[in-house]
Amino acid sequence: MTTMLIQPTSTNTTSRDTSARTSQTAGNFDAFLQLLVTQLKNQDPMKPLDPTQTVTQLATFANVEQAVHTNSLLATLRDNASLSQASALLGRTVASPDDATKGIVDSVTLSDRGMIAHLKDGRDLALVPGVSIS
Repeated sequence: MTTMLIQPTSTNTTSRDTSARTSQTAGNFDAFLQLLVTQLKNQDPMKPLDPTQTVTQLATFANVEQAVHTNSLLATLRDNASLSQASALLGRTVASPDDATKGIVDSVTLSDRGMIAHLKDGRDLALVPGVSIS
């Protein structure tokens, strides 16, 4: 019998922290954009912005926008990896680290708490580090 240890693709803290960081980055992005627009609206016509500063601000704006987009794509990639890992468990035997819960995986649920294997005997097993798969 072959036994593998699984490692979760994400944990509770990581998922929530990533969501919070993405939300915070998006908020910072909006604040940055508002600040830039306000600065352009209220500039003194006798002292226009230095073109170098404007280019620097626009480059920063583009970098922030790209970071927000990249975070979104990474979250999608993480979710897809979790789904792929979950589908590979169907029909496999899993056992809790203490061997108290063992059975054949009938389905897997992905949630903000991680993956939960639903066994054919009706029990559930959280797929945490130390769970073995055979």
